[in-house]
Amino acid sequence: MNQKLEDLLQLALQTPEEVRVRTEDLNVGFDTGARTWELIVKYHGSLNGLEALEVSVEYLLAGYALLTVPENLVETVAGLEEIEYVEKPKRYFYGVEYPADASCIAQVTERDLSLTGEGVLVAILDSGIDYRLPEFRYPDGTTRIRFLWDQTLEPEGEQVPPVGFRVGVEFDAGQINRALAETDPAQQYMILPSVDTSGHGTAVSGIAAGRTSSYRGVASRAELLVVKLGLPDAYAFPRTTEIMRAVTYVVKKAVELQMPLAVNLSFGNTYGAHDGSSLLERFLDNAAEVGRTVICVGSGNEGSSGGHLAGNLAEGRDAPDSLSVGRSGLAGSDGGSLRPGTGSGGATFPGGTNTGGLRPGAGASRAAGIPRPAEIQLAVAEYEQNLNVQLWKNYCDIYRIRLRSPGGQDSELPLNVEGGKYTLQLEQTEILVFMGEPAPYSVAQEVYLEMLPVGRPYINSGVWVIRLEPVETVTGRYYFYLPSAVTRNSGTGFYRSTPEVTMTIPATAAKVITVGAYDTVYDSYAEFSGRGYVDPARTIGIVMAGIAKPDLVAPGVGILAPDIYGGHSPMTGTSFATPIVTGSCALLMEWGIVRGNDPYLYGEKVKAYLRAGARPLRGEMEYPNSRVGWGGLCVSSSLPN
Repeated sequence: MNQKLEDLLQLALQTPEEVRVRTEDLNVGFDTGARTWELIVKYHGSLNGLEALEVSVEYLLAGYALLTVPENLVETVAGLEEIEYVEKPKRYFYGVEYPADASCIAQVTERDLSLTGEGVLVAILDSGIDYRLPEFRYPDGTTRIRFLWDQTLEPEGEQVPPVGFRVGVEFDAGQINRALAETDPAQQYMILPSVDTSGHGTAVSGIAAGRTSSYRGVASRAELLVVKLGLPDAYAFPRTTEIMRAVTYVVKKAVELQMPLAVNLSFGNTYGAHDGSSLLERFLDNAAEVGRTVICVGSGNEGSSGGHLAGNLAEGRDAPDSLSVGRSGLAGSDGGSLRPGTGSGGATFPGGTNTGGLRPGAGASRAAGIPRPAEIQLAVAEYEQNLNVQLWKNYCDIYRIRLRSPGGQDSELPLNVEGGKYTLQLEQTEILVFMGEPAPYSVAQEVYLEMLPVGRPYINSGVWVIRLEPVETVTGRYYFYLPSAVTRNSGTGFYRSTPEVTMTIPATAAKVITVGAYDTVYDSYAEFSGRGYVDPARTIGIVMAGIAKPDLVAPGVGILAPDIYGGHSPMTGTSFATPIVTGSCALLMEWGIVRGNDPYLYGEKVKAYLRAGARPLRGEMEYPNSRVGWGGLCVSSSLPN
């Protein structure tokens, strides 16, 4: 087992390609034609020697780089002394009132201060932008977009990538204005062939910084940096590597232009320990310290999706009694409905000897109370082509793990596995198991399960049970995660799921501003919004350093935004709460940096001001908390008197 390689990459390298392509995540980053892996590395020194191995290098910020490595050289490259850690890319998923009508924004945009974001760059890293819309143009018709980098376009002729990058095409304001001067759409497309096909990025851009005579976003005179993130496969979702390229690009542009920068990231992924330890999270923490930068990230829409369950064996139960399943009407194997507390919820396993676990050793519990087994019930809906399950735990805890299929077959995972990978079959479902070790940047230990159908199109539906039996408990804690809700059938989820710590990654990075959503109609938390850290007993992750997430919430239900059809449509999700905060950061930086009231108003200081100005919301008694952080965004209260 190579400890420099993350668990998911090790499993991918040990799994045949014909099996990887049947999974959601294992083949992400692999180029079938070129037989190469795109990898993220943390390094020191020089990587110039990799050219002799025919490995291409793209340098990012702060000791991070992207490598394109022939499949047969991954282990060799990872073994180099300069390479500190390696990860494969993951896919990331995009998570009626005017945005400035709430959050105390009108008080600083339409009254005495008249803040507009002028002199500040707002960077939108998303699905692109409809640059032709009047929301993104000055009154004279010229563009407010300083630069547009479309990572999906192929360089050709004079259309080239930004300096230092190898993918996509960069357009400056002059090229955009030449396209706008044409009246024929075909001619516009010839000059600037970048199209926002989904409209997500256009909506986010409009909320953050759009303006017409009848519509106003938050920072209505800020200049825009737009990156249309690459879509490397048929799933049409960006990967970690595209995001890291984009962040590097906009931060360097802001430094070059000597302008403050507010970055908007409205997407996330559920894979990881949710503790700030992945290379993407660590990279964003470093990027947030370059120049005069603020990075805003949506907390995701997993709060009520049923995709997370946490518990404590030392407490003798699998989850707090007050928690309920995040979705109703979970489908069973007979096509009917399974509700919490019904079906095979009383399933138990026969006794067995200590032949399985996560590492050698046994002994009395060092945790308070008498540790007891936990049976985690997972409802799998019909027509699920594959499904992965992550278990994260503290390395000092030793658990025996047993799996039981809906039809009653069960198996105990072995204790020692060569290379970490183990394969078993229950009914018509094959399960790839990878037992990881703590990484150089993380104390958490992972057990990863990938479920694939055998001899049929779908894995077995019904109630699967994962039984954890304590062998040696110190903390007793465990944390399960499923893939993002947008990739699962609506009936797939944990019974008695845990809504806490459901923020998507990279909202879990420490130095970003993590934004949740609330509903302005009820002035209360939106149940879909990803929740943060509230568990004082959590023994892995950034909560140990006293960091609370989310930082605050903004309106995220029915937000009116420009659409790609020339009108305006209501949008819901943390994707659309985040640009309200991003635009608000631009207003604060205009007041502080551009107008000279506080030249140091960027980074963590902006976060502190927003937290201090946040207002109470209905139903929230203590602050900060896991649902709304320090409260609802209130820009006018966030400015010093």
